[in-house]
Amino acid sequence: MRRMGPGEVAQLLAADGEPPILLDVREPWEFQICRIEGSLSIPMGQIPGALARLDPNREIVVICHHGIRSYQVARFLEQQGFTRTVNLDGGVAAWARDLDPAMPVY
Repeated sequence: MRRMGPGEVAQLLAADGEPPILLDVREPWEFQICRIEGSLSIPMGQIPGALARLDPNREIVVICHHGIRSYQVARFLEQQGFTRTVNLDGGVAAWARDLDPAMPVY
């Protein structure tokens, strides 16, 4: 698993080629407050049953509030054979702080 800050993930999204999957593992109520545009919402507890919805050949940026749950999910995905996982260090809180100050925070 790679770890990237908000700026690095933004560069990854802006790069040519197939964009990564943005996998937001927060709870639905959190996702309703704020999210990175284009994110796929699958709460952490539902990940084991949702593996078929994810492409193990695509790069997957895992997102949560501060980066702790996403780190755990990225590690789990690695154990399931996903080799291109990225943890968004600092989560959506860091994204809002560093890149999108208009994003609601909680």
